[in-house]
Amino acid sequence: MPTFADKVISFYESLDFSGTLPTGISLMNPYRDNPEVIQVITRFYRKFYNDNKTRHLILGINPGRFGAGVTGIPFTDTKRLKDHCGIDLPGLETFETSSVYVYDMISRYGGPEKFYSDFYINSLSPLGFTSKSSSGREINYNYYDNRKLTEAVKDFIIWNINEQIKMGIEGDVCFCFGTGRNFKYLSELNNEYKFFGKINPLEHPRYIMQYRSKQKELYIDKYLKAFKIA
Repeated sequence: MPTFADKVISFYESLDFSGTLPTGISLMNPYRDNPEVIQVITRFYRKFYNDNKTRHLILGINPGRFGAGVTGIPFTDTKRLKDHCGIDLPGLETFETSSVYVYDMISRYGGPEKFYSDFYINSLSPLGFTSKSSSGREINYNYYDNRKLTEAVKDFIIWNINEQIKMGIEGDVCFCFGTGRNFKYLSELNNEYKFFGKINPLEHPRYIMQYRSKQKELYIDKYLKAFKIA
C-alpha cells in the first residue's frame, strides 16, 4: 500500500501545467527545472510522511521564488530545510520570510516530526508564477493578481485540491493561509465543490512578518489554538 510520502512524491514527479498563461507571466516549476529538487522532496517526505496516517491540509497561495520555488517544499527555504529538517540542498542558499514564521510556529507546536505527522501543507496552485517589474527584475506573482491568470489556472487549482485530498486528508476542516483574497477564492470553490466541511482562515505568514512582526508570537498563539480544534 503506498504511503502518504509515496503519493506526494509521485504527484510532484509528474506535476506540470499545460494551459496558456497571460502574456508577461511565467510558470515556475522547480520539479522540472532542477533535478535535485525531486531528490530533496523525496528525502523530506520519506522522513516526515512515510506512513498511512491521515492529516489536515493547509493551503497557501502559490510557491514563491525563494521557498518552494527552490526547495519544492511549501513554506520551506533552504536554511529552514537544513536547520530544522536536517536536509541540505548543496550550492543553494535562500531566505524566505514566510518560512521563518512557519518554522518558528512549527517549533512551538513541538517540532517538524510532530507537526508534519498532523498537517500537510500545499497551495491552491502547487506551481508558482513570476512576472517582470518595471526595472526588469523577476518578481513573485499570485494566481489572483490577474483575472486572466485566475481564469487560466482555475481547472488546475480544482484538480490540485482533489489530488491533495487523495493523499489522505481529513475532510472536516481545511486551513487557509491568507484571510483575504486567497480565503475568498478557496471559499467560493469550496461552496461549489464541497471539498471540506469548513475553511478556517489564518493570516498569511508573509503578511504577519511584513506588517505585524512585533505581534508574531500572538499570531503563533492564534495558529496553535486553531490547530487544536483539528
